[in-house]
Amino acid sequence: MDTIQPTIPAQSSASSRRWWVLAIVGIAQLMIVLDTTIVNIALPSAQHALGFANSDREWIVTAYALAFGSFLLLGGRLGDIFGRKWTFVGGLAGFAVASAAGGAAPDFAVLASARAVQGLFAALLAPSALSLLATTFTDARQRGKAFAVFGAIAGGGGAVGLLLGGVLTSYVSWRWCLYVNLIFAAVAGTGGLILLSNPARDGRPKIDVPGVVLASTGLFAIVFGFSRAQTDSWGSPVTLVWLALGVLLLAAFVQVQRRVAHPLLPLRVMLDRNRGGAYLAVLLTFLSVFALFFFLTYYLQGVLGYSPARTGLAFLPFPLAVVISSAIANARLLPHFGPRPLIVPGLLLGAVSMALLSRLGVHSSYAADVLPALVISGIGFGAVVPPALNTATQGVEFRDAGVASGMVNTMQLVGGSIGTAPLTAIAAQAAARYVTAHAGPGQANVAAMAVAHGYSVGYTVAAAIFLGAALITGLLLRKHAPQAGNPMVAPVRKLQLPRGRQPGRFPRYRG
Repeated sequence: MDTIQPTIPAQSSASSRRWWVLAIVGIAQLMIVLDTTIVNIALPSAQHALGFANSDREWIVTAYALAFGSFLLLGGRLGDIFGRKWTFVGGLAGFAVASAAGGAAPDFAVLASARAVQGLFAALLAPSALSLLATTFTDARQRGKAFAVFGAIAGGGGAVGLLLGGVLTSYVSWRWCLYVNLIFAAVAGTGGLILLSNPARDGRPKIDVPGVVLASTGLFAIVFGFSRAQTDSWGSPVTLVWLALGVLLLAAFVQVQRRVAHPLLPLRVMLDRNRGGAYLAVLLTFLSVFALFFFLTYYLQGVLGYSPARTGLAFLPFPLAVVISSAIANARLLPHFGPRPLIVPGLLLGAVSMALLSRLGVHSSYAADVLPALVISGIGFGAVVPPALNTATQGVEFRDAGVASGMVNTMQLVGGSIGTAPLTAIAAQAAARYVTAHAGPGQANVAAMAVAHGYSVGYTVAAAIFLGAALITGLLLRKHAPQAGNPMVAPVRKLQLPRGRQPGRFPRYRG
């Protein structure tokens, strides 16, 4: 178990300056999260304008996910090496240029390439944003508020992306779903240049080249394998080979990390029980929640006949519930009760919301059937993700803050990628079986009923995942009582102090 090094400097001596840092980091995070959903709404219009085939459409989403997921750990380590101010600003600049190229794309090849470059710079930007937050806010109360805001953005940004994408596509152009990133990047980049600084450090970490190669190729293989499962099948040789290759490469990566002098992902970051439980909570939550966004988007448009803009508006209760729940859970309750009493009930609420959505049919209504599930899901998400992000990045040595943040982002992205593929396949197979069983003379509206049935099965599986996540994280996470006078959350301090050291001798962070 690793020990805390009291070397985490504050990014600013003024408290008000900290909140401005939170503002620019939040804008950057919103831009990243928006791009996971905003382009999905624009895809049909982009396909019509550029004339590419249905078989190519998935690559607009997959190219971004592959580049993003493959290089997140490297992006986090580069922030540790070169300073998070420059990886933050550089990530914003590269993301903006790629967005401009994608918005102006004359054909499919340019658009897909731009999305891949977006993912590459997002992998540099996302860990820097989270680690800047983790190293700026060290006081327990301020840290709780900051992570409540950040977690609300991480959770609600996807729904906001659906709304913004629907409005821009319907009333302006699908190209503005990419151009809008230039505004976010300009504001956050200017603020980053003015407000951020790179603190002095005793030494500079070295790049673990074998670890970079194994981690990047292993994550690429995993994400690519799950993406192929959506278009091929789970028994397809392509799917099986890529998934098996990914598992082998990541297993080799773990073995290398145990032996090299300067590991890309120090195992001390992963082996803390609270931190490991937090990573797992993020992975399984995003695995299930992406099913909500994916299935409900198609249900509202395909079954209930909503327009893209109306679909985006229908999701608004989710981020609003996330904001309220985050503020209460992370800012007020986490410092007093620790992560387990928040994360486990939050996961159980996620299971309840998915169970409610599993009852949707062709005659269901938004107000009676969809809205309650969205609100419950948002409350649960707000109780899980901000405390998990806080716990996963707290107590990490300053030299490891970037890679620890990169690991959190990896859990988010891989969870979303893994979750969408199998749940989509399960829903499609259930719909096909429904058609086979019910097709025939006198059976009207079988196609719509089959689609609704498929989504219902998908939501049922997502509910089971939430229940499993609640059980596993409940066993991993520890409940801790706060210690008086402790400037940081008590659980991390208690876990990380080496034997024999008293809390009163731990230096107080200033700033």
